[in-house]
Amino acid sequence: MSSLAVVVGLVISALGVLGVLAPGALISLTAPWLTPTGLWLAGALRVGIGVVLLRVAPASRHPAVLRVLGVIVIVAGLATPLFGVERARMVVAWSVAQGSGFIRLWGLIALALGGYIVYAVVPPRRAA
Repeated sequence: MSSLAVVVGLVISALGVLGVLAPGALISLTAPWLTPTGLWLAGALRVGIGVVLLRVAPASRHPAVLRVLGVIVIVAGLATPLFGVERARMVVAWSVAQGSGFIRLWGLIALALGGYIVYAVVPPRRAA
């Protein structure tokens, strides 16, 4: 399960890097998710990520933080389909209107969060 959490962290980090280097490309990735089916899939994906974080939390470097993150992600996943397609499109449009600096900032946050997840679940190296 920890290897799955590492993959989750790396994917979040990769999306963060994309947001920093090519904000427009990151925004273009949102289009398939802005449908009723896309929102349901996004919600299910978020719930799955939250479950992974909860499952790896006890064996991690920071179990309390990963538990809180897991619960937040699960709640966000359950709320995602209720958010609605129109509201989701409005949020994306608003984000684009804020400019590329705004999207780059969120990319940095994603990069840091993904890196933190990887750090938290990878066991420390032992001295030889």
